[in-house]
Amino acid sequence: MKRTTGMKYAAAALAGTAVLAACGTESGSDSGAVGDGGKTTTTSDVLADTRWVPRTATVDGKEYELPTGEKNFRVDEAHITFRPGAAEPDVSGGESGGTVGCNDFGADVTVDGDTVRITDLVTTQIGCPGPVQEFEERFQSVFTGTLKAKIEERDGAKILTLTRADGDSITLREGAEKETPAPPLKGTKWTVDTLVSGTGDDATAQSLPKGTKAHLTLGKDGSASGSLGCNTFRGTATVKDGTIAFGPLSTTRKLCEGPVMKAERELIDILVGKVSYQQKDGELTLTASSGAGLVARAK
Repeated sequence: MKRTTGMKYAAAALAGTAVLAACGTESGSDSGAVGDGGKTTTTSDVLADTRWVPRTATVDGKEYELPTGEKNFRVDEAHITFRPGAAEPDVSGGESGGTVGCNDFGADVTVDGDTVRITDLVTTQIGCPGPVQEFEERFQSVFTGTLKAKIEERDGAKILTLTRADGDSITLREGAEKETPAPPLKGTKWTVDTLVSGTGDDATAQSLPKGTKAHLTLGKDGSASGSLGCNTFRGTATVKDGTIAFGPLSTTRKLCEGPVMKAERELIDILVGKVSYQQKDGELTLTASSGAGLVARAK
């Protein structure tokens, strides 16, 4: 998936040692081979066939746990999926990645035995609550470069540990559900639930006013329509190379409550001209050149 928003982390080529353990690991020339009742699979197979839920990040000897609780942004959606394969030239990010509770990120991943190489990491830049952002920063600092994979079975579920040469590591647990196919960009009703303002460290995210039902649909005929939360709109939208170019929008002119009108103006400012977009699972992120953006979900 082409990533058009966010910052790129340099991937350091690091060497490390670890052992791919449990799950019936067999000795031999391929240290990433896993035996299962006569059937042999590879580390790459196990990674790709599993939806992984981040659990901990250990950096400089200190362990950080994935925050939990209703007040913590999108922690309940935290997951990582791996799609090993060659990187596409001149394309930022890759098909592997996910979220650890705040920003979405993608990277290219290759697997050789129990060695996992993560390169070209790209992430959105939404500001998040303290504990969530702290965990995300620690997790992403490890989720890059060359790591060693260790897969174990605990309490009936696979546990994946990825370790760098300096000892920093992340652990992920096999998720209960498989990833569902992402809905199509066009023809899907995208319900807006978050507005993003500012850039970099100053970026903040806020939910729409209570009761506001803003949504956007991109038609296969090049149209764009939806609701700004109170007023409706129609216009055109051209999708190309990771961007959406919106034409002039026509809107109804109903008077709405103050907070709703403020949110409408912010939405209109985003849906003007060319914006970059990122689609991941059931979520769509639009980012204008100003850094303002929105997050919408297929509902």
